[in-house]
Amino acid sequence: MKGIILAAGKGTRLYPMTKPVCKPLLPIYDKPLLYYPLEVLMKAEITDILIIIPPGEEKSFSELLGDGSRLGLSISYREQKVPKGIADAFLVGEDFIGTDGVCLILGDNIFYAPDFDRLLLEEKRKHQYASVFGYWVEDPRPFGVVEVNAEGYAVSIEEKPAVPRSNYIVPGLYFYDNDVVAKAKTLQPSARGELEITDINRLYMQEGKLSVCPLPREFTWFDAGTADSLLYAANSIKKMQDSGIFVGVLERIAWEKGYINEECLKQSCQEYENTQYGKYIRSLLQREKGR
Repeated sequence: MKGIILAAGKGTRLYPMTKPVCKPLLPIYDKPLLYYPLEVLMKAEITDILIIIPPGEEKSFSELLGDGSRLGLSISYREQKVPKGIADAFLVGEDFIGTDGVCLILGDNIFYAPDFDRLLLEEKRKHQYASVFGYWVEDPRPFGVVEVNAEGYAVSIEEKPAVPRSNYIVPGLYFYDNDVVAKAKTLQPSARGELEITDINRLYMQEGKLSVCPLPREFTWFDAGTADSLLYAANSIKKMQDSGIFVGVLERIAWEKGYINEECLKQSCQEYENTQYGKYIRSLLQREKGR
């Protein structure tokens, strides 16, 4: 399975801070926002990854992650010339996807749960056609809302409904089979001129092929698309790390999954030696030596 991070949004809701800096490169506490969706793909054991970026930004992204080899990944970049919506990612990434299935994650979404690795791998293993996650919120009206039947399949999807049929919203993480490319080609732009991911999901739903995995109520999800949500996410990550729960440490995932060896970990220690991030990586090495 291939992985795509859609990181091409202009971040206009965050102006003026995103005028000189692409939104996925903004900091969420001590790491770039992009690290958090990349961590999710790594936890799902997806190592062949395309990052869709705005025009003229490849140098900045490449300076951060390169070709991914230092993390045991293969990372490539492709520009989305014109913002055409989330579903456009499958057209931009058509050649990259090839004949494989694909996991798409939005570049401003942060997911965390202690057993998220297990949940992701389970969803990936049983994946057949299309699957999304359902996240319970008190007020789902500002979001895309999904209604699920007893068998775990979507029976309705609505964008920002005045009267929601459920409290489950669809966060920015999706698994699809290879048919998603053909389905994306059939879409017409919505009233706001975009190819909507909801329309992709609706096509699968109409075929009875859109499964929904409800996330546990204690699950942590942030959509860092506004100044308030960006600050809230950063403060939440700081609180978690102050309590010893480190999120978005890519070297840790790469090390635990066997993507990199001890020498790679040592190189990251040296690169980040004067930072909290680097100290945490060093603790992984010390823990390994203590076994």
